[in-house]
Amino acid sequence: MESYKEIARQSRIKCLELVFKAQTSHIGSLMSCADIMAVLFEKIDLNKDKFVLSAGWKACLLYFHLWRKGRISEEDLNSYCMPGSKFIGLAEPIIPEIPASGGSMTYGLPFGVGFALAKKFKKEKGTIYVLESDGGMQGGQTWEAVQIAAQHKLNNLVLLVDDNSLQAMGETKKILNIHPLDKKLKIFGWDAKKINGHNFKQIEKAISAKSKKPFAIIAKTVKGYPISFMKGNNLYHYKNPSKKEYFNALKELQN
Repeated sequence: MESYKEIARQSRIKCLELVFKAQTSHIGSLMSCADIMAVLFEKIDLNKDKFVLSAGWKACLLYFHLWRKGRISEEDLNSYCMPGSKFIGLAEPIIPEIPASGGSMTYGLPFGVGFALAKKFKKEKGTIYVLESDGGMQGGQTWEAVQIAAQHKLNNLVLLVDDNSLQAMGETKKILNIHPLDKKLKIFGWDAKKINGHNFKQIEKAISAKSKKPFAIIAKTVKGYPISFMKGNNLYHYKNPSKKEYFNALKELQN
């Protein structure tokens, strides 16, 4: 089996290629959560689990992992953001493995709570995983969902937060400081753990953990990681890569 590190590297190379080809955006966000997604999609069982990409602009990574798991074709993957493709830059429920739309901020966790609650009522096995951004944790609907999850003791719900400290318009803490997230979630009745979102051992251990409560993994990441000129640079939230930037980034990822 390929290592998490190699899967993450391949995902970054493919996302870089697809974003450059389509001249679309969000390359920095795709890079920051690639390590989290690499571990999660090796662990997840899509026959009984569900994954909600609340940070829907990271759809390119989701398509890569659905392709690896044989749920979409290589042709589908390579059609990313091309004219006429249904595989656009935001996660939309176009196939069963994408159960909810993402990209409209703060909708993901409410979707996840609904799916988890339905599983509880039906006594179905499986876990609901939601990937949210730190910016998405600022919204009111998110915190309503947090309270509902705690009220119903949804121990089949796991929230992963890609905490890269940046959002569209700047530093998260300067726009609306939601930290310390782990302590706040615990006050609301959740289990929560802070990890290094680029440390595969920590990611695997957190995803494999069991809890009697809804569980949040606050993964500290670096936007644009590991590309030298993208790391911590919020320009690459929206900027599409130039030809020179593409080849420089590709060289770094291939070495």
